Amino acid sequence: MYNPFNYTRRRSDRIRVGSVLLGGDQPVRVQSMANTDTNDTENSVAQCIRIVEAGGEIVRFTAQGVKEAENLKHIHAALREQGFEVPLVADIHFVAQEADVAAQYVEKVRVNPGNFIGMVRRETPDYTEEEYNAEYLRIRERFTQLIAICKEHSTAIRIGVNHGSLSERMMNRWGDTPRGMVESCLEFLQVCIDEDFHNVVISMKASNTLSMVHAVRLLVHEMDRRDMHFPLHLGVTEAGDGEDGRIKSAVGIGAMLQDGIGDTIRVSLSEEPEAEIPVARQLVDYVRSKADHEPIAADIAPSFSPFEYTRRSTRRVGIIGGDQVPVVMMPQDGGFATLPDFLLKEGVVTDQQGAEYPVYDVTQLQLLAADSSALKFLKLEYPQLTVEVLRLLTADPSIVVILTSNHVNPVGEMRAFFHTLLIHDIPTPVVLHRGYEVNDIQELQIKAAADLGVLFLDGFGDGIMLELPKGYSYMKRLGVEELNSVAFGILQASRVRVTKTEYISCPSCGRTMFRLQTVIARVKEKTSHLNGLKIAIMGCIVNGPGEMADADYGYVGFGRGKVSLYKKKECIEKGINEEDAVDRLIALIKANGDWKESK
Repeated sequence: MYNPFNYTRRRSDRIRVGSVLLGGDQPVRVQSMANTDTNDTENSVAQCIRIVEAGGEIVRFTAQGVKEAENLKHIHAALREQGFEVPLVADIHFVAQEADVAAQYVEKVRVNPGNFIGMVRRETPDYTEEEYNAEYLRIRERFTQLIAICKEHSTAIRIGVNHGSLSERMMNRWGDTPRGMVESCLEFLQVCIDEDFHNVVISMKASNTLSMVHAVRLLVHEMDRRDMHFPLHLGVTEAGDGEDGRIKSAVGIGAMLQDGIGDTIRVSLSEEPEAEIPVARQLVDYVRSKADHEPIAADIAPSFSPFEYTRRSTRRVGIIGGDQVPVVMMPQDGGFATLPDFLLKEGVVTDQQGAEYPVYDVTQLQLLAADSSALKFLKLEYPQLTVEVLRLLTADPSIVVILTSNHVNPVGEMRAFFHTLLIHDIPTPVVLHRGYEVNDIQELQIKAAADLGVLFLDGFGDGIMLELPKGYSYMKRLGVEELNSVAFGILQASRVRVTKTEYISCPSCGRTMFRLQTVIARVKEKTSHLNGLKIAIMGCIVNGPGEMADADYGYVGFGRGKVSLYKKKECIEKGINEEDAVDRLIALIKANGDWKESK
């Protein structure tokens, strides 16, 4: 049952993936995916070893053809000869025969229900009930064949549903929605149950953190109703690189881990695969540290749904609340690339125009009530939300709460605060505040995104403020600019405020048609000033067109040295030379009126 306040790990069935146990009482397993050519045994083995030595517990390889699937046998054997027992996963697209072959040599195969039996294109997208059921029987028959092979070889299956790559049949009935993702998954799960095959793990992925979180929550809900307890793999697809990739991954994956959901994760960065492992480990360890905390007493607001996004309705106080984007508040001035909306210095909040607003705490309620300012702030924690405070918030429309928490589970405590406001129908805007003692910028990115991102995804929060302890050495070394960048990054990754170009880029694999990291750098160099635009950089046509569904423009590998350019989901130019592709992308953006010159 969904419990937003108290962290407890979801009960899942334990399965075996080669030498690794997954689910049940096992720790959350960390994995990555190789980006080498699967036909290149030597380099594939070497990269796999680097992933393992970085802490990876499971490694996935693409098997885009039967030839690649066959070569997994040699990669597997070479690793075992060198003493590495790491389980291997074959990533299958379009051709079920590849899964049949790979299942004989690796510990797990990943199949996508949207294209397991190929992408069926019809003259009309409409399905009669008879046609809908007939295609399901065709899927069932073919999937049953794979299950039989997996039973024979003790091979696990991951049913991996991706937003943007649902079958035409599912799209016709459900649309490209979390519900469509769930229904697609449940069909395959039912076949597994009917065939008495339970060595199964599930993933529901999207580049859109909202879609991913709502799909996973809905799937877990539907599985609970059916008494299913399959373990879950978590990931945000096409998260990107650098700060953006880390924050986006921590927002989406962290939200699920905070809900107690997840048995294995992959942080999909457009970097070398071994770089994903420390990020994933740090995220898992941080959320796990909240186990066995002091219980938080609160009631779930009847109006709240975890399966869809509805922003909490708040009154407008100045530039805070209402239908306005969440604000950013910083604890001191700095050389900001993007200016925060407010500074909090010496107990006074100052806006960009220099206007000052008072800040009170719970010991100053009488002073607050007597203050006639049009905007004033009250700093609170959930245990301080007394009847007196509730009455004051109800009566005074000029108050904005700065909500903080020192609880070991700040997400649960802050959720309790918001649910209490919902229950009492109090529309006071709330700025989320958290302070962190961290050793480096990555730790700050992960912890802050995991804590606050999930609250914005829940529809809570009208602003954000990050802080480090006064005099903390890290602050002196890097400054408040990094705090500000992370704050804006969390808002963007949570889909509540866009202030910069968003890049949806795949993490690369053996299917990638170009040097992904180099291309990303070139595209960013030319387009990073296009605030609010979403640009996808995808390595191949297997996932690209579908999984970049949210992008305004797409740069997609078409073949060796060839690139196709997209406007939304429409292919505008196909198979152009790679050396011309970035310039042609810019020309496409200009032609559609979305270009602006950098300052």
